[in-house]
Amino acid sequence: MEASGRIFNARHAMAALSVDVGATADSQRRGLFEPAYLRLLRSGELAERARSARQHLKNCDLCARYCRVDRRRSIRGAVCRTGEQAVVYSAGPHHGEEDCLRGSRGSGTIFFSWCNLRCVYCQNWEIAWQGEGEETSDEQLAEMMLRLQALGCHNINLVTPSHVIAQILAAVDIAAQRGLRLPLVYNTSGYDSPEALALLDGVIDIYMPDMKYGDETLARKYSHVRDYVRVNREAVREMHRQVGDLVIDAEGLAERGLLVRHLALPNGVSRGNSDEVLGRRNLARHVPQSDGTVSPLSSSQRACGAGPQNDSCRIFRGARDRLALWPPSPRWGFVARDLVMTPIADRA
Repeated sequence: MEASGRIFNARHAMAALSVDVGATADSQRRGLFEPAYLRLLRSGELAERARSARQHLKNCDLCARYCRVDRRRSIRGAVCRTGEQAVVYSAGPHHGEEDCLRGSRGSGTIFFSWCNLRCVYCQNWEIAWQGEGEETSDEQLAEMMLRLQALGCHNINLVTPSHVIAQILAAVDIAAQRGLRLPLVYNTSGYDSPEALALLDGVIDIYMPDMKYGDETLARKYSHVRDYVRVNREAVREMHRQVGDLVIDAEGLAERGLLVRHLALPNGVSRGNSDEVLGRRNLARHVPQSDGTVSPLSSSQRACGAGPQNDSCRIFRGARDRLALWPPSPRWGFVARDLVMTPIADRA
């Protein structure tokens, strides 16, 4: 997902905000829905998870890189280059997400800087590769979540969160005590460790992982990681075990479940990465023919296979020529995104 405007950041998170009362308390329109983390809050388990996650920073295994760096003391040797505090690039309502996330008032996105992958085609390379953003305390991160709720956003969308799970859990604990009631979306590249997912069990409402590759050699070439396919498949299975199939409410908003993003990369790079995990009957695997309005579709077809294979899908033109297939398959959410593979070194 491409970062749009920087609506507010860590420096402004504590500033006063005037909000239309009619745009607040989205949870009131969700009937009996309750985010998963509130149960852990009431039992005290949420605070314990936050403490446990912080201990993992001593010998970090909070993503599948397993750098084993003591991130409390130094970021030297850590692929994510993130220490005890999360680095945040921006936070604000995002209207370029899938329909079931953005609704009418936007998905409350928090873009974390740095990343545990090094994708050569990264569309947010200033954030993920260069680390643009500001160090943010747990309290400031919690305040961002509460401000997004006050703005009327339908959810809290944690973008590139895999390396900042400890900070997220601490912030959710603080924010939930202060009234946070929105579902949490874990918007990840899909390279997540089982240790991290265990800490998130019962905290995250909606998992939204990428499934980028079906070939370890290509994952190594384009994302500089050796075992993406194995790790990704195991992670997606665990995510589904935790939250189940995607649940949409009467207003078309996602409440809970798994929403999988497949990247439609040129030259067949991402082909075949889904069948073993999702099952053929549960996945829309092809991009339908274009009506000419979305120019990059030809490269998507080369990546996904020629020709339409699922008549129930129709094309919506999203922000920045993203291709979204909707409605999802009967059990799994599904989105295909067309990305132009431009090496960072070639960019101005």
